[in-house]
Amino acid sequence: MPEVKLTAELRSEFGKGAARRIRRADKIPAVLYGHGTDPVHITLPGHETLLALRVANALLSIDVDGSSQLALPKQVQRDPIKHTIEHVDLVLVRRGEKVTVDIRLQVEGEAASDTLVVVDQATISIEAEATHIPNEIVVSVEGLPAGTQILARDLKLPEGASLAGDDDALIVNVTNAQSAEAAEAELAEAEAEAGITPTVTEETESQEEESERTPEPQNA
Repeated sequence: MPEVKLTAELRSEFGKGAARRIRRADKIPAVLYGHGTDPVHITLPGHETLLALRVANALLSIDVDGSSQLALPKQVQRDPIKHTIEHVDLVLVRRGEKVTVDIRLQVEGEAASDTLVVVDQATISIEAEATHIPNEIVVSVEGLPAGTQILARDLKLPEGASLAGDDDALIVNVTNAQSAEAAEAELAEAEAEAGITPTVTEETESQEEESERTPEPQNA
């Protein structure tokens, strides 16, 4: 994954009012920490940061006062309505250092006819060098017959990467389409007989303004 260079500014104003002023200026409040160093509060360029963070686990080269440091996004707070970035937590990494990250799984191909491909996990946790984090891991189901299961240990990981979770975790399950439809029909019939009706619950999310906090320094 290529590095994305961002020029940051040190931040001396804190609180909700300061955060609003920063965002109005098309900038993003952020904090940079890790490797036992004190947290550094910075502002990032809004548009460039938004583009960079469209990629999961983006490797950022942050230039602060002429000093460049590598970092990975640890937490990104977004406005639930505007989808703009409210605040970013960045964790420092070093070249050659291994980090644990969640990588998106991309299922490709067509299984055998009359089968149903059930994706049990959309991401997989791996350990990889901070400068060699893959964008995705491809899982091929091309021609697989019903009854096939793909486990975490069956995935083809990039060189130098290793699984960070359970080797036996189920990733993809290829089942008989007719059997799956029959099971769903039986479940629906059983629920109808029991007088169970589906309910819909609406949940609303609220987004708080940035509260200045000092995260515990930690390694990636």
